[in-house]
Amino acid sequence: MSMQPRLVGQTKSAGFQVGVRRTFPVSLDDAWRFLTSERGVDIWLGEPLSLRFVVGETFTTTDGTTGTIRVVNPRVNIRLTWQPPEWQQPSTIQVRTIANGEQTTISFHQEQLAGARERAHMQQHWQRVLETFQTLFAERAPVE
Repeated sequence: MSMQPRLVGQTKSAGFQVGVRRTFPVSLDDAWRFLTSERGVDIWLGEPLSLRFVVGETFTTTDGTTGTIRVVNPRVNIRLTWQPPEWQQPSTIQVRTIANGEQTTISFHQEQLAGARERAHMQQHWQRVLETFQTLFAERAPVE
């Protein structure tokens, strides 16, 4: 009996996944403040109509994406469900901040993606998010 090889990013039990990360010349506190600020959230999540980082809090963005906050560990990670209106099922996103001396790594990991196309699309999305962060941090833009 031959087993089908899995595609890049395909997991045994959680559909497809993707992860991207980048290290920035900012402190852990500054990175966390930025990620959870209105400006930061608008960039990585999409403009929520309202959002509090409280477990169980639900949100809807201006483009109709919905989700629920599942885990909040300040200065460590946030896990949430995320479902654009055109998707049949939600995915799970984890955002992490990892101290690295005077720098901080920001990581986005998304799982339960429906297929390779969604994985490729989201990989590009997260790379653009990190490039935007890089530009803002380089400009020394306010983090709040």
